[in-house]
Amino acid sequence: MSSARRLPPLRSLAVMGALGASVLLLTACTNADTTRSSVAEAAQTESPTATATDTASPTGSPSASMNEDRTERKDLVTATKVTWDKAADTAVKEVPEGKLVDLELKRTEADASASPTGSPTGSPSPSMPNPAPSEGAPEWEAKVAQPDGTLHRIDIDAVSGKVFRTQVDPDQDPDDKTQVSEWLDKAKQTPEQAVKAATDKAKGTVTHVELGDNDDQQVVWAVDVVDKEKWNKTTVEVDAANGKVLSQNVDND
Repeated sequence: MSSARRLPPLRSLAVMGALGASVLLLTACTNADTTRSSVAEAAQTESPTATATDTASPTGSPSASMNEDRTERKDLVTATKVTWDKAADTAVKEVPEGKLVDLELKRTEADASASPTGSPTGSPSPSMPNPAPSEGAPEWEAKVAQPDGTLHRIDIDAVSGKVFRTQVDPDQDPDDKTQVSEWLDKAKQTPEQAVKAATDKAKGTVTHVELGDNDDQQVVWAVDVVDKEKWNKTTVEVDAANGKVLSQNVDND
C-alpha cells in the first residue's frame, strides 16, 4: 500500500530531534502534511476495492432472489383479469361431464400457438378455437377429467377469458386414468369448497388449485394463495373428503 511505503521516512525524521527545536518544528509540520497526504492516497487506493465488494455481495443474496419472485407474482397477478373460478367454469364447459382437477395461473409459452401432431397412439392434435395470447401474457392452464379419468388440457387467456387451446392428454396410460378416477371418487369437496377453506386461512388471490394425494395417501386439494401486500405465496392443503385444512406453508421466496 502507498501509506506503508511512506512509513520509513517518518521514523528517520523522528531521530533528527537533536538538531534543534526549529528543525523539529519544521519536520513535524512536514510530517503532518505528509501523513495527511498518505491517508488521502490510501483512501483513494482502497476505496474501489471496498466498492467492488459491496456491489458484488447482493448478487447471490437470498433477498435479491426473493424480491425477484415477489415481483414476478405481482406482475402476473396484476395483469390477470379473469379470476380462478371463472376460468374453472370455462374449462369445465369444454369437457362433457368434466370435473376440474388442476388449474394454474402461468405465463404463456412461445409455442402456445403451435399445432403439433397427435401422439403415436393416435391422439388428436390440439384444437385452437381462438388466437393465443402473446408470449409471456397470463393464461390459466386447466386439466379437466372425464369420469373414466381421461384428462383434457384447456388453455384460457387470463385477460379475455377465451379458450385458445384444448387437447386430450396424449401421455396418459390406463394406470394414470385409474388414479385420477379414484381421486375424483374420494373427493367429496368441490374445488370451490376447497378454495373457500383455504382463503379463510390465507387471504389473497388464488393462483393454483390441484387435486392429488399427500404423503399420508390422503386425497387433498392443494390451493396456492398470493397475498397482495408482501406478494408471498401460501400453499394450503385441504382434505378433499371433509374440507379440513391439513397444513399451510408460506413461500417467502
